[in-house]
Amino acid sequence: MVEFKHISVLLNEAVDALNIKPDGIYVDGTAGAGGHSYEIAKRLTTGRLISIDRDPEAIAAAGKRLAEFSCCTLVNAKFSQIAEILDNLQIDKVDGILLDLGVSSHQLDTAERGFSYHFEAPLDMRMGNVGATAADLVNNLSEQELVSIFYKYADEKFAPKIAKRIVEQRTSSPITTTSQLAQLISDCYPNKFKRDGHPARKVFQALRIAVNDEFGEEEKALKDGFERLNSKGRFSVITFHSSEDRLVKQSFSEHCKGCTCPPEFPVCVCGNKPKAKQVFRKPVTASQQELSQNPRSRSAKLRAIEKI
Repeated sequence: MVEFKHISVLLNEAVDALNIKPDGIYVDGTAGAGGHSYEIAKRLTTGRLISIDRDPEAIAAAGKRLAEFSCCTLVNAKFSQIAEILDNLQIDKVDGILLDLGVSSHQLDTAERGFSYHFEAPLDMRMGNVGATAADLVNNLSEQELVSIFYKYADEKFAPKIAKRIVEQRTSSPITTTSQLAQLISDCYPNKFKRDGHPARKVFQALRIAVNDEFGEEEKALKDGFERLNSKGRFSVITFHSSEDRLVKQSFSEHCKGCTCPPEFPVCVCGNKPKAKQVFRKPVTASQQELSQNPRSRSAKLRAIEKI
């Protein structure tokens, strides 16, 4: 197995946003190589940390990284299962939850996982090594379903042309590798648009999101996680692209919303009170120092709320 390496983005900012109490209970829903979990565990005395990841390779790596801490419980599961996981551990409420969304550096850099258009590999993209692969989607979904995925998850402007070419190609032979798909996408791109990064970037992103149901997982984790927070508990989330961030922003805004009565009403009749408050006025982004050390942090945004 390739050593699991992942540079935690916005490490201190995301953990600081949790306002760690030494005796508190915290959940890292995306353990990865254990970077954020390690920083949380360091700040605990009698507290507890539950580190979750759907990728068994990540859990193995995090286990080694966190071996010195007796407060850590590692769970190989999806972070959307947070309520079930806490129930199984007989934990009712927690003091903080951290999610670092998107794909890990290790998953991108491990060729055989099929996440990257830079390597020749099977077209896989599964974070948990179970379920349908990207090749299954590419070779079995209808042309219109492919167009919908490329538009919805990546705003791919050439979605119809790419989907049409995929359907034409697979009638003669299936598309099974990353390089096959990347070349097909590149052939659909006019030359003048190839200067804006690799032509396959958006389609690969869209397929990865679809394969792993990332938005569905995110929505459920945001909802169920907030319900399991104690009063003054914090929810800290790092996103890497606009659609992901939009879901977090909408969810957090909904929790922070007060009265929803029309402005012409003289008094409030809805009785709606804010359930949370924003920790930051604007999302936190990577410093120049972090950007120079880890270019993948350039699109990262951190948002956090505190339950009232």
